[in-house]
Amino acid sequence: MKSKSIIFNDNNGGNIKVYITKQNKVKEIPIEEYVTGVVAGEMPAEFSEEALKAQAVAARTFAVAHMEKYGGKKYKSNTGADVSDDTKCQVFVSKNNRFNTWSDKDRNNYWNKITDAVNSTKGEILTYKGKLVTEPYYFATSSGSTESALEIFNDDKGYLKSVDSPGEEKAPKYKTQKQISRGEFINKINSAYNSSKLSVSNLENDVKIESRTEGGSVKNIKLGYITISGTKFRTLMGINSSNFSINFIGNNVRIQCLGYGHDVGMSQWGANAMAKKGKNYRDILYHYYSGVKIQKMSDIL
Repeated sequence: MKSKSIIFNDNNGGNIKVYITKQNKVKEIPIEEYVTGVVAGEMPAEFSEEALKAQAVAARTFAVAHMEKYGGKKYKSNTGADVSDDTKCQVFVSKNNRFNTWSDKDRNNYWNKITDAVNSTKGEILTYKGKLVTEPYYFATSSGSTESALEIFNDDKGYLKSVDSPGEEKAPKYKTQKQISRGEFINKINSAYNSSKLSVSNLENDVKIESRTEGGSVKNIKLGYITISGTKFRTLMGINSSNFSINFIGNNVRIQCLGYGHDVGMSQWGANAMAKKGKNYRDILYHYYSGVKIQKMSDIL
């Protein structure tokens, strides 16, 4: 990413162009307002404020990394926007829309808590070796450690390494499972990969996890005559993570998962666990993003 000399105004970077999916229109939103809406959309307001602060810095870094006027790259679309408000980028929710999902007694406290977290980190972004972090990945829940971007996305980002992430066992999607019939399992695989040639007669021997990543996710899985990545298998089966095991029980196939999400970067439930143990947002960010620095936008752009 190329650096530019920028004079910042009071909202720490001007406006970001956001494609509002349900309205099919692009809105220009002040960056800090956008970051507030992302924190509200991406992290439970019940989380500790230090976790919310860490989320704010990651969200702001993502925003700047997608703005061309700062040398970033817009998300791929024909909308002309820098980012979208959905999971193609990071989820942005307006104040009114978020209020509609919170109870009367909580909504003002929740919004003030998020706003305070954003304001206390105003203008702060992540850098790595003097350059803006372009992929500040985060996700919901790990299985006890995160994954490196190299092993999951085949993208060697030095700040996205596998690190320990304890204390997430109480997350609602820490352990999940999906059970389908052998026939449905075979049809899903063969429909997507007709060269696999799976059949009922020898399914247990034809399906085998061949390798795992450092963090425990499935790296490669053999499906009959083919081998695919654990990430592709996760997408195909609609399961919560690539850290899974497979068991054959009677006429069914049971897929058990640990964690929820792609497992790269900051674990949100892990961030909250760290905050509950007394760590601040800087500790959290430095733990999950290896070798980064927290700097003001105006210091480096």
